[in-house]
Amino acid sequence: MRILRVLLRQLFLAPATNRFPASHAPKSVAGFLAKAATDTSLVIPPIPTPPGFRGKIAYDRDTCIGCQLCVKICPTVAIEFIPEDKKVRIFVARCCFCSQCNDICPVNCLSMTDEFLLSCYDKYSDEMVVTDNKA
Repeated sequence: MRILRVLLRQLFLAPATNRFPASHAPKSVAGFLAKAATDTSLVIPPIPTPPGFRGKIAYDRDTCIGCQLCVKICPTVAIEFIPEDKKVRIFVARCCFCSQCNDICPVNCLSMTDEFLLSCYDKYSDEMVVTDNKA
């Protein structure tokens, strides 16, 4: 009976998260892109990320010593060791952004960036696999 009361109360509460900004969405995506191409549309700049934000991982391949501590501590098995190069490959689609790999790295070759728009159709694309600081 208690569960039923909780469920009924949840039906009438305000949402806990913000709704998608439909008021800011363009009426026509094609029209918006055409305006953006000619620089006549008003594009709202993104909000700056707060200090300590944990976004996409950056990897400095030259600094890495191949100790594999990041591979061992990663809870989602998002980091793979490449034995031929004695370097690592990071699969962003598997990453939970916990930053444990950054904390354990003895040479600080891993760091979290401000990049957070990481959606992609192919989880193995170049944007979703970090192999060096350029990716």
